Amino acid sequence: MDFSAVQTRRHSVGVMVGSIKVGGRAPIVVQSMTNTDTADIEGTALQSAALAKAGSELVRITVDREESAKAVPHIRNRLDQMGVTVPLVGDFHYNGHTLLNDHPACAEALAKYRINPGNVGFKEKKDRNFSMMIETALKFNRPVRIGVNWGSLDQALLTQLMDKNAKLPEPAPARGVVHETVAQSGILSAARAEELGMKPNQIIISAKCSVVQDLIAVYRLLAARCEHALHLGLTEAGMGSKGIVASTAALGVLLQEGIGDTIRISLTPEPGGDRTREVIVAQEILQTMGLRAFAPMVIACPGCGRTTSTTFQELAQDIQFYVRDRLDVWRKDYPGFENLSLAVMGCIVNGPGESKHADIGISLPGTGELPTAPVYIDGKKTATLRGENISQQFKDIVEGYVRRRWG
Repeated sequence: MDFSAVQTRRHSVGVMVGSIKVGGRAPIVVQSMTNTDTADIEGTALQSAALAKAGSELVRITVDREESAKAVPHIRNRLDQMGVTVPLVGDFHYNGHTLLNDHPACAEALAKYRINPGNVGFKEKKDRNFSMMIETALKFNRPVRIGVNWGSLDQALLTQLMDKNAKLPEPAPARGVVHETVAQSGILSAARAEELGMKPNQIIISAKCSVVQDLIAVYRLLAARCEHALHLGLTEAGMGSKGIVASTAALGVLLQEGIGDTIRISLTPEPGGDRTREVIVAQEILQTMGLRAFAPMVIACPGCGRTTSTTFQELAQDIQFYVRDRLDVWRKDYPGFENLSLAVMGCIVNGPGESKHADIGISLPGTGELPTAPVYIDGKKTATLRGENISQQFKDIVEGYVRRRWG
């Protein structure tokens, strides 16, 4: 998939997080975060493995107390036993400097540390605590993410910029000062880390907001002022379609402008819901924008009065599930399969045309049409399916195509 309208990625310094490269023209990296109690070694390891299997290339875990820090090396070992090599990122707030200092096995097991400059310490303790975390990162040769969040913003910096703005002949709107504070917090903290000995290729910056337009404004400021790799994410995006739509709206604009090196979709799961949903959404955003390919795309029409039968809906769902089920096998045996495009269409209006645009497409009969389903491969009609076993016949065609093209 090649969308020429997508702007060229901006230049950023590449950062190695374990075996994964972030920035420096590397493919945009998908990451996620566990919601288990990190002290629960088995539960956290299993969820980390599930996220990795779904496609999360980095997994962040909360390290908030002694029990969590002690568990981290055991979680790493458990993942290694399962053959899961995904790098683990430690999420630290308030007491990160103490936990990293007191638990060197934790510091070593993590591939990156997330530092929030808004709550690393206050007044004279701030620089001391921040410096301690950077010194640990340098000791173990680990990169850091300077993770600013407008919900836990450095209040001293905000007050300073608000006072400075109030003295201007024409003060800027308060919202704009908040944007400036978020951006400056990330940039100033990265500069301090470099003063302490870190290199630009050891630092990633994020500046998360929960409102779409605020997020876009802040990241535009960051992209214009620094060359650090940037992590994108709309924080507290919400649940269900609201969270998906809001994240897509914000990240779509920034990615279109060439901004962003790694992304996370912060969805609130339904009670008992699957945490891997946020990974799939992140992948689908990147793939639909033509920035990366993770899995075959299934194009399907929405249905209308011409398609009163549920046949095409059932087939589209069946093929979507089939593709997901085959990912592990295809990924192992058929490199490049993720670029496959499939079309499941419901009637003759757009069915043949969309089918011809896809690698493989099927046009099912709409209301009043003949009970036949023409199949198109690489733009040419190659078969006509009939009967009650169309789904399996179509799967067989797809399987054979993948084997021939990428085998």
